[in-house]
Amino acid sequence: MTHYDLIIIGGGPIGLACGIEAHKAGLNYLIIEKAALVNSLYHYPVNMTFFSTSEKLEIGKVPFVSNNRRPSRREALEYYRRIVTTFDLNIHFFEEVKEVTKYGKRKKVITSVSSYKADNIVVATGFYGLPVMMNVKGEQLRKVKHYYDDPHFYAFQDVTVVGAANSAIDAALETWRKGARVTLVIRDHEISQRVKYWVRPDILNRIKEGAIRVYYNSSIKEIREKEVDIKTPNGKITLPNDWVLAMTGYRPDMEFLQSMGVKLSNDEVLKPSYNEETHESNVKGIYLAGVICGGMNTHKWFIENCREHAGIIMKDILRKRKIANTHKSLIKESKRK
Repeated sequence: MTHYDLIIIGGGPIGLACGIEAHKAGLNYLIIEKAALVNSLYHYPVNMTFFSTSEKLEIGKVPFVSNNRRPSRREALEYYRRIVTTFDLNIHFFEEVKEVTKYGKRKKVITSVSSYKADNIVVATGFYGLPVMMNVKGEQLRKVKHYYDDPHFYAFQDVTVVGAANSAIDAALETWRKGARVTLVIRDHEISQRVKYWVRPDILNRIKEGAIRVYYNSSIKEIREKEVDIKTPNGKITLPNDWVLAMTGYRPDMEFLQSMGVKLSNDEVLKPSYNEETHESNVKGIYLAGVICGGMNTHKWFIENCREHAGIIMKDILRKRKIANTHKSLIKESKRK
Protein backbone atom coordinates (compact mmCIF):
# COMPACT_ATOMS: atom_id res chain seq x y z
CA MET A 1 0.00 0.00 0.00
CA THR A 2 1.60 3.25 -1.20
CA HIS A 3 2.14 5.91 1.46
CA TYR A 4 1.68 9.63 0.79
CA ASP A 5 2.25 12.71 2.89
CA LEU A 6 -1.00 14.07 1.48
CA ILE A 7 -3.96 12.77 -0.49
CA ILE A 8 -6.26 15.34 -2.08
CA ILE A 9 -9.79 14.16 -2.83
CA GLY A 10 -11.17 16.07 -5.81
CA GLY A 11 -9.58 17.19 -9.07
CA GLY A 12 -11.40 20.50 -9.50
CA PRO A 13 -9.69 23.92 -9.50
CA ILE A 14 -9.29 23.95 -5.69
CA GLY A 15 -8.00 20.37 -5.60
CA LEU A 16 -5.47 21.36 -8.28
CA ALA A 17 -4.51 24.43 -6.25
CA CYS A 18 -3.82 22.17 -3.26
CA GLY A 19 -1.74 19.92 -5.50
CA ILE A 20 0.31 22.88 -6.68
CA GLU A 21 1.05 23.95 -3.10
CA ALA A 22 1.96 20.38 -2.14
CA HIS A 23 4.26 20.19 -5.18
CA LYS A 24 5.97 23.46 -4.22
CA ALA A 25 6.36 22.25 -0.63
CA GLY A 26 8.08 19.07 -1.75
CA LEU A 27 5.39 16.81 -0.30
CA ASN A 28 4.69 13.34 -1.62
CA TYR A 29 1.07 13.81 -2.68
CA LEU A 30 -1.70 12.33 -4.81
CA ILE A 31 -4.88 13.92 -6.21
CA ILE A 32 -7.76 11.47 -6.67
CA GLU A 33 -10.60 12.49 -9.00
CA LYS A 34 -13.67 10.28 -9.50
CA ALA A 35 -14.22 11.43 -13.10
CA ALA A 36 -12.53 13.76 -15.59
CA LEU A 37 -10.25 16.70 -14.86
CA VAL A 38 -12.28 19.61 -13.39
CA ASN A 39 -15.32 17.42 -13.91
CA SER A 40 -17.82 20.00 -12.69
CA LEU A 41 -16.64 22.54 -15.25
CA TYR A 42 -16.73 19.87 -17.94
CA HIS A 43 -20.44 19.36 -17.19
CA TYR A 44 -21.23 23.06 -17.46
CA PRO A 45 -23.33 24.06 -20.53
CA VAL A 46 -21.17 24.13 -23.66
CA ASN A 47 -21.84 27.84 -24.28
CA MET A 48 -21.43 28.97 -20.68
CA THR A 49 -19.53 32.13 -19.80
CA PHE A 50 -18.14 32.55 -16.29
CA PHE A 51 -19.33 35.33 -14.03
CA SER A 52 -15.77 35.74 -12.74
CA THR A 53 -13.08 37.36 -14.85
CA SER A 54 -10.17 35.18 -15.98
CA GLU A 55 -7.65 36.51 -13.45
CA LYS A 56 -9.96 35.47 -10.60
CA LEU A 57 -9.89 31.87 -11.84
CA GLU A 58 -6.10 31.68 -11.88
CA ILE A 59 -4.22 29.28 -9.61
CA GLY A 60 -0.52 28.70 -9.06
CA LYS A 61 0.30 32.19 -10.39
CA VAL A 62 -0.18 30.86 -13.94
CA PRO A 63 -1.81 33.58 -16.10
CA PHE A 64 -5.25 32.79 -17.53
CA VAL A 65 -5.50 34.59 -20.87
CA SER A 66 -8.95 34.61 -22.50
CA ASN A 67 -10.41 36.25 -25.59
CA ASN A 68 -12.96 38.19 -23.55
CA ARG A 69 -13.04 39.66 -20.04
CA ARG A 70 -15.13 36.71 -18.86
CA PRO A 71 -13.79 33.37 -20.10
CA SER A 72 -15.82 30.57 -21.62
CA ARG A 73 -16.11 26.98 -20.44
CA ARG A 74 -13.85 25.85 -23.30
CA GLU A 75 -11.14 28.33 -22.28
CA ALA A 76 -11.35 27.26 -18.63
CA LEU A 77 -10.93 23.58 -19.54
CA GLU A 78 -7.90 24.45 -21.63
CA TYR A 79 -6.43 26.53 -18.81
CA TYR A 80 -6.75 23.81 -16.17
CA ARG A 81 -5.27 21.22 -18.54
CA ARG A 82 -2.29 23.54 -18.85
CA ILE A 83 -2.09 23.76 -15.05
CA VAL A 84 -1.68 19.97 -14.82
CA THR A 85 1.12 19.90 -17.40
CA THR A 86 2.87 23.01 -16.03
CA PHE A 87 3.28 21.47 -12.57
CA ASP A 88 3.25 17.83 -13.70
CA LEU A 89 0.60 17.16 -11.07
CA ASN A 90 0.25 13.62 -9.73
CA ILE A 91 -3.44 12.87 -10.32
CA HIS A 92 -5.52 9.74 -10.82
CA PHE A 93 -8.67 10.11 -12.93
CA PHE A 94 -11.84 8.00 -12.87
CA GLU A 95 -10.97 6.64 -9.45
CA GLU A 96 -13.61 7.17 -6.78
CA VAL A 97 -12.82 7.38 -3.08
CA LYS A 98 -15.11 4.95 -1.30
CA GLU A 99 -13.93 5.23 2.28
CA VAL A 100 -11.41 6.95 4.54
CA THR A 101 -10.56 5.14 7.76
CA LYS A 102 -7.96 5.24 10.53
CA TYR A 103 -4.75 3.33 9.92
CA GLY A 104 -2.73 3.63 13.09
CA LYS A 105 -1.66 7.27 13.27
CA ARG A 106 -2.39 7.68 9.57
CA LYS A 107 -5.40 7.46 7.27
CA LYS A 108 -6.31 4.67 4.87
CA VAL A 109 -7.98 5.76 1.64
CA ILE A 110 -9.93 3.02 -0.11
CA THR A 111 -10.90 3.75 -3.73
CA SER A 112 -12.62 1.95 -6.58
CA VAL A 113 -9.16 0.98 -7.84
CA SER A 114 -6.77 0.61 -4.91
CA SER A 115 -5.91 1.57 -1.32
CA TYR A 116 -3.41 4.12 -0.02
CA LYS A 117 -1.94 5.37 3.25
CA ALA A 118 -1.73 9.09 4.00
CA ASP A 119 -0.60 11.33 6.82
CA ASN A 120 -3.08 14.02 5.79
CA ILE A 121 -6.24 14.29 3.70
CA VAL A 122 -7.69 17.32 1.92
CA VAL A 123 -11.34 17.06 0.92
CA ALA A 124 -11.97 19.36 -2.06
CA THR A 125 -14.98 17.66 -3.58
CA GLY A 126 -17.08 20.73 -4.43
CA PHE A 127 -20.84 20.39 -4.73
CA TYR A 128 -21.71 19.76 -8.38
CA GLY A 129 -21.84 15.98 -8.14
CA LEU A 130 -25.19 15.57 -6.37
CA PRO A 131 -28.27 17.31 -7.83
CA VAL A 132 -31.04 18.44 -5.52
CA MET A 133 -33.95 16.17 -6.40
CA MET A 134 -37.54 17.36 -6.83
CA ASN A 135 -38.86 14.11 -5.35
CA VAL A 136 -41.87 13.93 -7.65
CA LYS A 137 -43.44 11.05 -9.58
CA GLY A 138 -41.75 10.59 -12.96
CA GLU A 139 -38.45 12.23 -12.00
CA GLN A 140 -36.68 8.97 -12.89
CA LEU A 141 -37.76 9.20 -16.55
CA ARG A 142 -35.06 9.60 -19.20
CA LYS A 143 -36.54 12.92 -20.28
CA VAL A 144 -35.66 14.52 -16.92
CA LYS A 145 -32.18 16.04 -16.81
CA HIS A 146 -30.43 17.65 -13.85
CA TYR A 147 -27.49 18.72 -16.01
CA TYR A 148 -28.00 20.96 -19.03
CA ASP A 149 -25.63 20.59 -21.94
CA ASP A 150 -26.21 21.75 -25.54
CA PRO A 151 -29.29 23.80 -26.55
CA HIS A 152 -29.46 22.33 -30.06
CA PHE A 153 -30.60 19.00 -28.56
CA TYR A 154 -33.91 20.60 -27.53
CA ALA A 155 -34.73 22.43 -30.77
CA PHE A 156 -38.45 22.57 -31.67
CA GLN A 157 -39.53 20.59 -28.60
CA ASP A 158 -41.58 21.37 -25.50
CA VAL A 159 -39.12 22.08 -22.70
CA THR A 160 -39.98 22.76 -19.06
CA VAL A 161 -37.17 24.40 -17.10
CA VAL A 162 -37.37 24.26 -13.31
CA GLY A 163 -35.48 26.89 -11.31
CA ALA A 164 -34.87 30.63 -11.05
CA ALA A 165 -31.08 30.98 -10.79
CA ASN A 166 -28.33 31.26 -13.41
CA SER A 167 -28.34 27.67 -14.68
CA ALA A 168 -32.12 27.65 -15.18
CA ILE A 169 -32.25 31.05 -16.85
CA ASP A 170 -29.34 30.23 -19.18
CA ALA A 171 -31.03 26.96 -20.16
CA ALA A 172 -34.36 28.70 -20.79
CA LEU A 173 -32.88 31.44 -22.96
CA GLU A 174 -30.51 29.23 -24.94
CA THR A 175 -33.03 26.49 -25.72
CA TRP A 176 -35.63 29.12 -26.67
CA ARG A 177 -33.15 30.69 -29.10
CA LYS A 178 -32.71 27.29 -30.75
CA GLY A 179 -36.43 26.98 -31.32
CA ALA A 180 -37.67 25.21 -28.19
CA ARG A 181 -41.06 26.04 -26.71
CA VAL A 182 -39.98 26.95 -23.18
CA THR A 183 -41.90 27.08 -19.91
CA LEU A 184 -40.22 28.22 -16.68
CA VAL A 185 -41.45 26.83 -13.35
CA ILE A 186 -40.27 28.92 -10.40
CA ARG A 187 -40.95 28.14 -6.74
CA ASP A 188 -40.45 31.77 -5.69
CA HIS A 189 -42.31 34.90 -6.79
CA GLU A 190 -39.54 36.21 -9.06
CA ILE A 191 -36.36 35.47 -10.99
CA SER A 192 -33.43 35.08 -8.58
CA GLN A 193 -31.55 38.26 -7.73
CA ARG A 194 -28.30 36.30 -8.21
CA VAL A 195 -28.89 35.93 -11.96
CA LYS A 196 -26.03 37.55 -13.93
CA TYR A 197 -26.82 41.25 -14.33
CA TRP A 198 -26.42 41.20 -18.12
CA VAL A 199 -28.76 38.19 -18.42
CA ARG A 200 -31.54 39.33 -16.10
CA PRO A 201 -33.03 42.01 -18.46
CA ASP A 202 -32.98 39.47 -21.30
CA ILE A 203 -35.10 36.87 -19.49
CA LEU A 204 -37.48 39.48 -18.08
CA ASN A 205 -38.09 40.89 -21.56
CA ARG A 206 -38.66 37.43 -23.04
CA ILE A 207 -41.21 36.73 -20.31
CA LYS A 208 -42.88 40.12 -20.77
CA GLU A 209 -43.32 39.61 -24.51
CA GLY A 210 -44.64 36.06 -23.99
CA ALA A 211 -41.79 34.31 -25.79
CA ILE A 212 -41.04 32.29 -22.66
CA ARG A 213 -43.95 31.28 -20.44
CA VAL A 214 -43.42 31.39 -16.67
CA TYR A 215 -45.30 30.10 -13.62
CA TYR A 216 -44.24 31.77 -10.35
CA ASN A 217 -44.94 30.34 -6.89
CA SER A 218 -45.26 26.98 -8.62
CA SER A 219 -43.71 23.52 -8.65
CA ILE A 220 -43.70 20.29 -10.63
CA LYS A 221 -46.35 17.86 -9.39
CA GLU A 222 -45.90 14.91 -11.77
CA ILE A 223 -43.97 14.06 -14.94
CA ARG A 224 -45.18 11.68 -17.65
CA GLU A 225 -43.77 10.67 -21.03
CA LYS A 226 -45.49 13.46 -22.96
CA GLU A 227 -46.93 15.69 -20.24
CA VAL A 228 -46.07 17.50 -17.06
CA ASP A 229 -48.38 18.58 -14.23
CA ILE A 230 -47.60 21.90 -12.55
CA LYS A 231 -48.95 22.98 -9.19
CA THR A 232 -49.74 26.71 -9.42
CA PRO A 233 -51.51 29.24 -7.12
CA ASN A 234 -54.55 28.80 -9.40
CA GLY A 235 -54.54 25.01 -9.23
CA LYS A 236 -53.02 22.19 -11.24
CA ILE A 237 -52.30 22.64 -14.93
CA THR A 238 -51.10 20.07 -17.47
CA LEU A 239 -48.75 21.00 -20.31
CA PRO A 240 -47.36 19.05 -23.28
CA ASN A 241 -43.73 18.19 -22.55
CA ASP A 242 -40.76 16.47 -24.19
CA TRP A 243 -38.01 17.37 -21.73
CA VAL A 244 -37.73 18.60 -18.15
CA LEU A 245 -34.55 20.48 -17.27
CA ALA A 246 -34.50 20.39 -13.46
CA MET A 247 -32.02 23.15 -12.66
CA THR A 248 -32.81 22.83 -8.97
CA GLY A 249 -29.25 23.17 -7.74
CA TYR A 250 -26.64 20.79 -6.38
CA ARG A 251 -25.35 19.87 -2.97
CA PRO A 252 -22.05 18.72 -1.44
CA ASP A 253 -21.68 15.12 -0.26
CA MET A 254 -22.15 15.75 3.44
CA GLU A 255 -22.66 12.03 4.11
CA PHE A 256 -19.09 11.41 2.94
CA LEU A 257 -17.77 13.96 5.45
CA GLN A 258 -19.79 12.36 8.23
CA SER A 259 -18.43 8.92 7.34
CA MET A 260 -14.94 10.25 8.13
CA GLY A 261 -16.08 11.65 11.48
CA VAL A 262 -16.40 15.29 10.46
CA LYS A 263 -19.10 16.97 12.56
CA LEU A 264 -21.86 19.01 10.92
CA SER A 265 -23.92 21.85 12.36
CA ASN A 266 -27.36 20.92 13.72
CA ASP A 267 -29.33 23.01 11.23
CA GLU A 268 -30.24 22.99 7.56
CA VAL A 269 -26.87 24.49 6.56
CA LEU A 270 -24.93 21.39 7.78
CA LYS A 271 -21.75 23.44 8.01
CA PRO A 272 -18.79 21.16 8.69
CA SER A 273 -16.63 21.72 11.74
CA TYR A 274 -13.19 23.10 10.90
CA ASN A 275 -10.64 25.61 12.16
CA GLU A 276 -10.90 28.63 9.87
CA GLU A 277 -7.26 29.54 10.57
CA THR A 278 -5.89 26.17 9.40
CA HIS A 279 -8.88 24.54 7.61
CA GLU A 280 -8.29 21.37 9.62
CA SER A 281 -11.58 19.69 10.55
CA ASN A 282 -12.44 18.30 13.96
CA VAL A 283 -10.74 15.10 12.75
CA LYS A 284 -6.99 15.50 13.06
CA GLY A 285 -5.25 15.31 9.68
CA ILE A 286 -8.41 15.88 7.60
CA TYR A 287 -8.61 19.31 5.98
CA LEU A 288 -11.44 20.97 4.05
CA ALA A 289 -10.97 23.18 0.98
CA GLY A 290 -13.35 24.95 -1.35
CA VAL A 291 -17.14 24.99 -1.46
CA ILE A 292 -17.45 22.06 0.95
CA CYS A 293 -16.51 24.48 3.76
CA GLY A 294 -19.88 26.21 3.49
CA GLY A 295 -22.03 23.13 3.84
CA MET A 296 -25.34 23.65 2.04
CA ASN A 297 -24.55 27.37 1.60
CA THR A 298 -22.97 26.63 -1.76
CA HIS A 299 -23.35 30.22 -2.97
CA LYS A 300 -20.85 31.48 -0.37
CA TRP A 301 -17.67 30.06 -1.90
CA PHE A 302 -16.33 30.37 -5.44
CA ILE A 303 -13.00 29.61 -7.12
CA GLU A 304 -11.89 33.20 -6.61
CA ASN A 305 -12.33 33.18 -2.82
CA CYS A 306 -11.35 29.53 -2.27
CA ARG A 307 -7.92 29.64 -3.93
CA GLU A 308 -6.29 30.80 -0.71
CA HIS A 309 -7.44 27.65 1.12
CA ALA A 310 -4.63 25.66 -0.51
CA GLY A 311 -1.87 27.86 0.91
CA ILE A 312 -3.46 27.95 4.36
CA ILE A 313 -3.70 24.16 4.51
CA MET A 314 -0.17 23.55 3.26
CA LYS A 315 1.24 26.03 5.77
CA ASP A 316 -0.35 24.10 8.62
CA ILE A 317 0.78 20.71 7.31
CA LEU A 318 4.36 21.96 7.04
CA ARG A 319 4.12 23.50 10.52
CA LYS A 320 3.04 20.19 12.04
CA ARG A 321 5.67 18.32 10.03
CA LYS A 322 8.39 20.62 11.38
CA ILE A 323 7.21 20.05 14.95
CA ALA A 324 7.16 16.27 14.40
CA ASN A 325 10.67 16.28 12.91
CA THR A 326 11.98 18.40 15.77
CA HIS A 327 10.43 15.98 18.25
CA LYS A 328 12.04 13.00 16.50
CA SER A 329 15.42 14.74 16.54
CA LEU A 330 15.13 15.41 20.27
CA ILE A 331 14.29 11.76 20.94
CA LYS A 332 17.29 10.57 18.91
CA GLU A 333 19.53 13.05 20.70
CA SER A 334 18.33 11.88 24.10
CA LYS A 335 18.97 8.24 23.17
CA ARG A 336 22.57 9.04 22.18
CA LYS A 337 23.12 10.57 25.59
